[in-house]
Amino acid sequence: MSEELHRILVVDDEERIRRLLKMYLEKEGYVIEEAEDGETALRMATVGEFDLILLDVMLPGMDGIEVCTRLRQAKATPVIMLTAKGEEMNRVQGFEVGADDYVVKPFSPREVIYRVKAILRRSSATAFLTKEALTSNNIVFPHLIIEHDAHRVMAGGQEVSLTPKEYELLHYLAISPDKVFSREELLKDVWNYEFFGDLRTVDTHVKRLREKLNKVSPEAAMMITTVWGVGYKLEVSK
Repeated sequence: MSEELHRILVVDDEERIRRLLKMYLEKEGYVIEEAEDGETALRMATVGEFDLILLDVMLPGMDGIEVCTRLRQAKATPVIMLTAKGEEMNRVQGFEVGADDYVVKPFSPREVIYRVKAILRRSSATAFLTKEALTSNNIVFPHLIIEHDAHRVMAGGQEVSLTPKEYELLHYLAISPDKVFSREELLKDVWNYEFFGDLRTVDTHVKRLREKLNKVSPEAAMMITTVWGVGYKLEVSK
């Protein structure tokens, strides 16, 4: 898919911010739609098909946290939260309800573009794989199956609905079972962040991934192991 076909929904109650984001994103070839409140955004995001949503946290009526919470009940569309400086709790809440990333206001348009491209780079799910790893597209463990071509995850015989980043994180761990990765490594290789990012991004995604797996297969959830003081691994050895 060419970048020209990527559709992005920009949600902010400030028109000047929507215009700024729209201008910079359209320069990159993206198709932009706008919403100025949470109710409109949720309706557009649920009915329409977007490749990414830039979602302000502080919205009149239904705020961005609630929008993301409700959206995640129906779709796994990537979401980048826009938060004001100092709203650390909102960022944490955003990750907990399924946001993929956040940008702090006042933001640099260049940073926004960087983060948007990092998430929209559909090949990012396979960019970190070697040719040898790609020759076998299905990864099969006793309690967990990853069908990479279909981006489908089966645990305990049931399909698990994951966001793009949750899937990429799980797949990245699964192609090197029992190898321990630091949070810095995961942030760099899965999120493509070398200069930006927050290590809690990794922690919250691991937490959500475990919770989703645990609903259908506690055994699969337990495979994602915390190595205290180091990072995470997908444990399959006995």
